[in-house]
Amino acid sequence: MGSGQVTDWQGKHVTVAGLGVSGVPAARALHGLGAEVTVVNDGDDARAREQAAELEALGVTVRLGDGETLPDGTELIVTAPGWRPDKPLFAAADRAGVPVWGDVELAWRLRGPDAAPWLAVTGTNGKTTTVQMLASILEAAGLRTAAVGNIGVSLLDAVLGEERYDVLAVELSSYQLHWAPSPRAHSAAVLNLAPDHLDWHGSMEAYARDKGRVYEGNRVACVYNADATGKPSTEDLVREADVEEGCRAVGFTLGAPGPSQLGVVEGILVDRAFVENRQRNAQELAEVSDVNPPAPHNIANALAAAALARAYGVPASAVRDGLRAFTPDAHRIAHVADVDGVAYIDDSKATNTHAAEASLAAYDSIVWIAGGLAKGATFDELVGGAAKRLRGAVLIGRDRALIREALARHAPEVPVVDLGRTDTGAMLQAVQEAQRLARPGDTVLLAPACASMDMFANYNKRGDAFAQAVRELGA
Repeated sequence: MGSGQVTDWQGKHVTVAGLGVSGVPAARALHGLGAEVTVVNDGDDARAREQAAELEALGVTVRLGDGETLPDGTELIVTAPGWRPDKPLFAAADRAGVPVWGDVELAWRLRGPDAAPWLAVTGTNGKTTTVQMLASILEAAGLRTAAVGNIGVSLLDAVLGEERYDVLAVELSSYQLHWAPSPRAHSAAVLNLAPDHLDWHGSMEAYARDKGRVYEGNRVACVYNADATGKPSTEDLVREADVEEGCRAVGFTLGAPGPSQLGVVEGILVDRAFVENRQRNAQELAEVSDVNPPAPHNIANALAAAALARAYGVPASAVRDGLRAFTPDAHRIAHVADVDGVAYIDDSKATNTHAAEASLAAYDSIVWIAGGLAKGATFDELVGGAAKRLRGAVLIGRDRALIREALARHAPEVPVVDLGRTDTGAMLQAVQEAQRLARPGDTVLLAPACASMDMFANYNKRGDAFAQAVRELGA
């Protein structure tokens, strides 16, 4: 089970750690290849029992309620990406000399000899949007492609399915990269790096190191954020990566691009990396108005997607057509309605401070609805940076006091409404309070900077509740 392809799975004892969106396809695929598969899962709820029954009908062994013990005879573990590296199962595997792969590692090793190359995207925020933009651009160039990975379509299904692809747009999370030492992308981008999931990775250095794995072995381009501040920067990760001879570092910037960069000049997205004589020449790709929505962080996403597509060789016209055809997912700076001259924007997907910072930077006068589960985050930097844009703030959720205290320190003149309730009516009250604080020309922005699970099933449900509350105002 070294680094080469495993061609004979017949009778190999493989343990799949975790059911869920990656575990079930992994168990199915391995069983189909002739492996003896045992699935272990911490939970033993109705959903897990339902998934277990489906797998047991195929002949897979499933052990619910015990994800700690290593099954006898295990030769390989394939883990769900979210399982933390410090789990006892992995310590037991380490002692027994059993390798641990993630679903991405497994997918990479199961690729056929003529498999589609990967254009890979990671980063703290913007991954999904960038990968979808990239897929839209590749499609506009007439290529058979799909947005896969941490995004809906499992990489395993894409690799093993009937469909033949020319190239794949692959979203990779830090968790997936942690468990995937082997993949080698055609080209890859790290969009940005901000503290997130530090409870899982253990430190910012370990988190950055896992993100940086996406550059290992790149063939054509390592795309990095030339505007990023902070250490380590995405450019530092490129410098540390071991890439193939001739692979280039390509930056993207919201300013005018230098040679080997993509950037913005007078409202136009411009390429000075994939052109003849890049010291002197530049290629127009698209207009800023072709990007939906044209908020600064989303223009950065578009430039990163364009850089990867250009690295793959698509024409400039496909970048423009692909960006025009792209529609963002719900709850990503989505305009819900205008009521009495005030715009209501749903960015429920801003579940950490870095995403909220990008969202707050897109508007001039904001009534901010924020709060939820902080996941260990601090809010001083976020509030300090946004203070001059804030007309008011309405705080909801379990860890709202952390934001309230940061507002008191850095924006003491901003009026704050602190809502203690966590029932389903809380969002309606939050929107009503925001309406009371807002003036014509303002933006009421749901950018919680926190996870949603204290009050809602997920960020989608939180965004839906906000949109529903706004519609009730309008009615």
